[in-house]
Amino acid sequence: MTWNPVTGCSAISPGCKNCYAERMSYRLQAMGQPKYTNGFKPTLHPQTLDDPLHWKKPSKIFVNSMSDLFHPAVPLDFIEKVFSTIQRADWHQFQVLTKRSDRMRELAPRLTWPANLWMGVSIESPAYVYRINDLRTVPARVRFLSLEPLLAPLPNLDLSGIHQVIVGGESGPGARPMELSWVKDLLIQSRKAKVAFFLKQLGGVRKKKAGRMLEGKTYDELPILADESARQSLAQM
Repeated sequence: MTWNPVTGCSAISPGCKNCYAERMSYRLQAMGQPKYTNGFKPTLHPQTLDDPLHWKKPSKIFVNSMSDLFHPAVPLDFIEKVFSTIQRADWHQFQVLTKRSDRMRELAPRLTWPANLWMGVSIESPAYVYRINDLRTVPARVRFLSLEPLLAPLPNLDLSGIHQVIVGGESGPGARPMELSWVKDLLIQSRKAKVAFFLKQLGGVRKKKAGRMLEGKTYDELPILADESARQSLAQM
């Protein structure tokens, strides 16, 4: 599921070039959708802050698929309200993803980090690997990398303190290619670091045709945390 208490964003790095959220925002604006009156301009939607509290079935919820929670246009007090809802809706699992890892790092000490919040950063090329260091400073229970759209190889990543690596090629109009050798290397790195590996898609203009299998195998691994592993071991005794 998705939850968008903020919509709209602005480009910050090459991975934003073919942003699906921007295309979709203008399409929804043209359709007269009230939340997208401002198109892709960052817009707060306080009326949606309590929405997850009304979703009774435990779900995985991606926060701000149409924006970036740590965009400078989103004030700290609004981020605090989003985090508060996440904490109150403790039967759900929430995933927050940002390209603005510097602001995330700066604000982290001022936020209360719920146990059901997974925090991730997007990295598309070596120039943005520093976002991993920013993520490591955050006291989230789960920290993940979204290496998509993967635009270049990412050798020798430091995956310490990271729980999951997600890889994906760019899709849609003007999609830039992703080499399978880059994906294989990231799988090897994840294996060596004992980090869960999730291959989201190979991408391309026709992403469904390309699929999401690497050498005939799908990768849907989720992180197993130390406390969860301990509980599983006790259950088997």
